[in-house]
Amino acid sequence: MPSRIEDYAVIADCQSAALIGKDGSIDWLCLPRLDSGAFFAALLGNADNGRWHIGPVSSVERTRRRYREDTLILETEFETSDGTVQLIDFMPIRTDVPDLVRIVVGKRGTVRMRTEIVFRFDYGSVVPWVTRIDGGIQAIAGPDLLRLATPVALHGENMKTVSEFVVHEGERVPFVLTWSASHRPFRNCLDPERALGETEAAWRKWANRCLYRGEYSAAVRRSLLTLKALTFAPTGGLAAAVTTSLPEHLGGVRNWDYRYCWLRDATFTLYSLMTAGYVEEARAWRDWLLRAIAGDPAKLQILYGLQGERRTTEAEIPWLDGYEGARPVRIGNAAYEQRQLDVYGEVMDALHLSRRMGIQETDAAWALQRKLLDYLEGAWAEPDEGIWEVRGPRRQFTHSKVMAWVAVDRAIRTVEQFGADGPVDRWKRTRAEIHEMVCREGYDANLGSFVQYYGAKELDASLLMIPLVGFLDCHDPRMVGTVRAIERHLMKDGFVARYATNPDVDGLPRGEGAFLACSFWLADNYVLLGRRDDARALFERLIALCNDVGLLSEQYDPIQCQLLGNFPQAFSHVALVNTAFNLARSEGPAQHRQQL
Repeated sequence: MPSRIEDYAVIADCQSAALIGKDGSIDWLCLPRLDSGAFFAALLGNADNGRWHIGPVSSVERTRRRYREDTLILETEFETSDGTVQLIDFMPIRTDVPDLVRIVVGKRGTVRMRTEIVFRFDYGSVVPWVTRIDGGIQAIAGPDLLRLATPVALHGENMKTVSEFVVHEGERVPFVLTWSASHRPFRNCLDPERALGETEAAWRKWANRCLYRGEYSAAVRRSLLTLKALTFAPTGGLAAAVTTSLPEHLGGVRNWDYRYCWLRDATFTLYSLMTAGYVEEARAWRDWLLRAIAGDPAKLQILYGLQGERRTTEAEIPWLDGYEGARPVRIGNAAYEQRQLDVYGEVMDALHLSRRMGIQETDAAWALQRKLLDYLEGAWAEPDEGIWEVRGPRRQFTHSKVMAWVAVDRAIRTVEQFGADGPVDRWKRTRAEIHEMVCREGYDANLGSFVQYYGAKELDASLLMIPLVGFLDCHDPRMVGTVRAIERHLMKDGFVARYATNPDVDGLPRGEGAFLACSFWLADNYVLLGRRDDARALFERLIALCNDVGLLSEQYDPIQCQLLGNFPQAFSHVALVNTAFNLARSEGPAQHRQQL
């Protein structure tokens, strides 16, 4: 059974997703929506709470896997002493209900195979009633119904559904798992071979729209496909990851539910999509953003559900052990109740960017932005929990103040560049006041660096955003000093930590991996500083962390040499795409964002 996060690959239909291990085991299956929790096969390898394994009976001598080029169709090949089989896994692009298709293909010789299925609903707490039907079995409990169609004879064994079957060279044995609401009529099972062809064509058509033509094309295209997989197509919302509670520190408590949309990702996501040629997806994300934030500006949240849901109440699931013993296992995310002033800057920046890049504006967008700014003018000087969602006391985080400056700056530029109406003179005074305070209170002359929060001696990788958002020129001595200080104090084995974890600051025990998005931000700073060789070297170290099928999680442990955190992580892949464009173009996203 896979034990490392990088042993997994993702398949998805732009509404549902599954993680599949190198051994042919589906250890995480989320249907019918990324945020519903309706059905989970397992919490990555905890087989008692659900799992579906297909693999050879005899020992495997060699395993190879790959995605079919420019698709989310996974092919895993098992080589045994008796022969070779290939397992094809994919989810057809959703039309109504979700399907998961697995096809076992005989490549050489004759191989005896075994499938073992443990159906569980509601995070492993519900054991469904399993019965035989024509052409397969069905499992039902409460609102959920699963049907598995296959020519293989299945039988029950110790609360599992199992079968052994033989595959000869040239044979193809299909399995089709379909979810439906239990009270609705069940549609006919799809044709797996036809679905395979249609799915392959659909993904390749989408991938061919990519405009990136640089030397890192494989990594960029795989990252964009991953972002598409994380998109909830009906609304345009982009999930941060498909998993919950994969730890940022093995055995620790930094285990969060990332199946939600974060506003902090807004501008970076728009840049990655727009520069790569995916205007429709960028527009859908912008529209999701406008719907989600509508309402009282004082109640702007840092995260929302995939349909814009505001309440993401956090709860612990005590009956699950979690990944490699990390506890607690959490569903929901209490950070939605936090105060983060930086999101006002992200929203204003993203909407300004969408105007600059030609996404047609809605009638209500500017009126909504005016309301957000009216609130921020009276709130920007207050403390908050900051970009990293600390669970310690509120502080005057430097990054939060920089992003408050961004919010006001983008409002001024919207008036000046697009003819919108607004009190520009007053906003300019506010902008200057924020800038002066950040430079006075957020900078430590003895350290020669900006600091995590006013009066602190600690650093924070979010300070790398200062030149990326245009607050200061990258060559400003204060920013040059900040980059040097981050290199000295936050770089570990060639990668960047968010900050030095401290219970007094974030309210949690010490310890986590290097944060991959922050490492990409440092590479972006190198590009702006003209240190292109350093930028390229760091970028190539980062993409070397991608697993064998090109996926990244949130963090990396340079000591244990393994990925950490929820997986696959949108923030990491968005940052990869943007840095690749920064390296490939004279005016990539980093330069473009400064030339507002």
